[in-house]
Amino acid sequence: MTEENYAFILLCDEKWWNKLCEHNRKNQNKTHSFVRRNLRGPLKAEKLLFYVKSPVKQIRGTADFVERVAGDSEKLWRKYGSETCLENFKEYQGFLHGSEKATFVRFKNFRELENPIPAKTMKKVLGVLKVPRGGKYINRETTEQLAV
Repeated sequence: MTEENYAFILLCDEKWWNKLCEHNRKNQNKTHSFVRRNLRGPLKAEKLLFYVKSPVKQIRGTADFVERVAGDSEKLWRKYGSETCLENFKEYQGFLHGSEKATFVRFKNFRELENPIPAKTMKKVLGVLKVPRGGKYINRETTEQLAV
């Protein structure tokens, strides 16, 4: 992990954010997985920042990155499905929209921010208003400027 890839901003919809928070409350102090369609997500990072998209437009949480595991969606579900906020395999398949490949971004020490970071602050610090759909690496200094 380089200083340039210190943290990674993951995008999620409000629906999945709420499910993730609920799953964390039931399974505190465990490893969780954030599911991505196809093969995308951070390869290396120390921290994850969870950006909830429109209409919220805020970084709402952080976690310690464990690993990214990508490949056959069925095999990944069998191994890591219990770490996700998805209720069952059927919901997982619906989320993937038929994709045979998936990525599980595994993390620990998930926490909701008491003071979420609004898009206006992100724009000032990152210099961009929109985070790319695939996510974005940021360095340690930028992460600290965001005060997370």
